[in-house]
Amino acid sequence: MTARPEAHSTTHDFVGIGLGPFNLGLACLTEPIAELDGVFLESKPDFEWHAGMFLDGAHLQTPFMSDLVTLADPTSPYSFLNYLKEKGRLYSFYIRENFYPLRVEYDDYCRWAAGQLSSIRFGTTVTEVTYEDELYVVRTEAGDTYRARHLVLGTGTVPFVPEACRGLGGDFLHTSRYVHRKAELLKKRSVTIVGSGQSAAEIYFELLAEIDVHGYQLNWVTRSPRFFPLEYTKLTLEMTSPDYVDYFRALPEETRYRLEKQQKGLFKGINSDLIDSIFDLLYQKNVESGDRPVPTRLLTNSTLRTATYQDGTYTLGFHQDEQGKDFEIRTEGLVLATGYHYTPPAFLDPVRDRLRFDGHGRFDVARNYAVDVTGRGVFLQNAGVHTHSVTSPDLGMGAYRNAYIIRELLGTEYYPVEKTIAFQEFAV
Repeated sequence: MTARPEAHSTTHDFVGIGLGPFNLGLACLTEPIAELDGVFLESKPDFEWHAGMFLDGAHLQTPFMSDLVTLADPTSPYSFLNYLKEKGRLYSFYIRENFYPLRVEYDDYCRWAAGQLSSIRFGTTVTEVTYEDELYVVRTEAGDTYRARHLVLGTGTVPFVPEACRGLGGDFLHTSRYVHRKAELLKKRSVTIVGSGQSAAEIYFELLAEIDVHGYQLNWVTRSPRFFPLEYTKLTLEMTSPDYVDYFRALPEETRYRLEKQQKGLFKGINSDLIDSIFDLLYQKNVESGDRPVPTRLLTNSTLRTATYQDGTYTLGFHQDEQGKDFEIRTEGLVLATGYHYTPPAFLDPVRDRLRFDGHGRFDVARNYAVDVTGRGVFLQNAGVHTHSVTSPDLGMGAYRNAYIIRELLGTEYYPVEKTIAFQEFAV
């Protein structure tokens, strides 16, 4: 028997659409607030966070305090430390003396938190948002309707596929699917990773470790001038602060876009320990191989321009940017470590005239994270590097942003919102 669509007569204070760590954090922080009534809609049947990159030993690049709630409310029952206590691992984590949770552990923590919340509706796909009688009306695939005064968009980013690979046949994959497809890759006679960053480095390191067992040719190609380490010095980390958000948001649009390109190493670089481990493993493999070179290549300054697929083999056309030379690589396996990008969801099309866009066609995100014409009706999680700098995707700034959004929703400050924490001055 098919369930009848649910008719929601309640007008919610807000509807959160999408449930990544940021909207999940908002759900945790709003749960104890009696004055706020919100509901969160997620199309997946359960919480899932980058499951395709659950490599053995892979960990977050931010400490455990960058959990869902701590930096807004250290007393919250939804903290990572409380999760460890309930799981019986608190003392083990203490003895481990490592501030960085395992990636699979962080995912389990988020599932644990989500399982305690009454405001989440999994398996609910939003198909349309309209604006009627001064309310946002959210309709779902199942025919349910939710009405709210505010929206909080947390649909996140999607894998980016370079133009050369769009419509390309074969079984190439994005890093977001690596774990699910690794067994297929290991059967290839050659594997090429295109792109850089932490995910590319983790996959290269894992495949390099098994290169002798499976005997493939392994290539890693990036257009970056080098394999950039993640900048993690303490004064640099002060750029993930309210102070820097204020400074960055006030800059001219073109300046912000220029900085967005220049600052990728602040949040898309590779953990320096992993870079060293890759070098050490390459050295070890070369010692063990004697006169026979290890079948691997690392190439920088190389932009992917063309790609074709025929008879189980990809032919990739690259341009060496500094030399100005073209070259090709033929490979059976292709892994795209090309990151993620954000596009406004199609379900927002009916209310597009209520949303603000900048000169580049992207959301014009206000300082308070609003993207609508009223300045406090629709809020955006993440997807604001061009307006809020490297703080946008940073897990550690998620609780701060949610405290800010909650203040806007309530009209009063429930969680203290820090204004200045940095020792350095960004503006003169």
